[in-house]
Amino acid sequence: MTSLWTRCNNCQRISFKQDIIDNKYVCPACNFHFRLSAKERLEILFDDGQYKLLDQHIYPVDSLHFEDSQKYSERLEENQEKTQLPEAVLNAEGTIAGIKVICSALDFGFMGGSMGSVVGEKVTRAVERALKERVPLIIISCSGGARMQEGALSLMQLMKTSSALACLDQAGIPYISVLADPTTGGVTASFAMLGDINIAEPNALIGFAGPRVIEQTIKEKLPKGFQRSEFLLKHGMLDDVVERKNLRSYLIRALRLFLNRYQ
Repeated sequence: MTSLWTRCNNCQRISFKQDIIDNKYVCPACNFHFRLSAKERLEILFDDGQYKLLDQHIYPVDSLHFEDSQKYSERLEENQEKTQLPEAVLNAEGTIAGIKVICSALDFGFMGGSMGSVVGEKVTRAVERALKERVPLIIISCSGGARMQEGALSLMQLMKTSSALACLDQAGIPYISVLADPTTGGVTASFAMLGDINIAEPNALIGFAGPRVIEQTIKEKLPKGFQRSEFLLKHGMLDDVVERKNLRSYLIRALRLFLNRYQ
């Protein structure tokens, strides 16, 4: 949103940009949730929008010298320049209602939030830091899945992140997973669905394979709303669907419940 006005992707209504921002990037007319950057998500959640970034010194490399229509190394440079991020995830620590938490937030603007070896490493480091400091972990997923340019190195991150979360679970440390639009592929198949509670924003696309691929595979028409948050909630794949304006207060209640802190 670079001008004073913006058009809603859902209802097509043109609204004043500041009205969208003041409403936490949600359309006032139809409640469509605009996609946020990782930094914007962290600012919304942490007390006074203040947090400390972690693991910013880790950068991806083109280990396989992958090239399709463009060299992977060039794609990385372009996305780093576009987003001003070293990779598709930000790790941060701060407080939510005075409760210290570790948070990882994926940024769809960086190669579709895809999970390569560095994203897997940073998510794992966030889990390990939460374990070491014995503080709750929150991961906000917004991703197209595993990063094809890294091949098997990317697929290994599913096991790596899941194994780290198993240690966190054994230690009894809370992990809340927040799924935004979209959360698909290897991210859904690993850490995104392993929370003590899994919650999603309204109408978020959540799944492994895309609807078109599934229809072509099973040769059947999928039901309306398939792979959307509300459909998954109805069928027991999510614990709740939470509007963005209520997300921070929801997390506060959940954290207090997990930690037996009611004030």
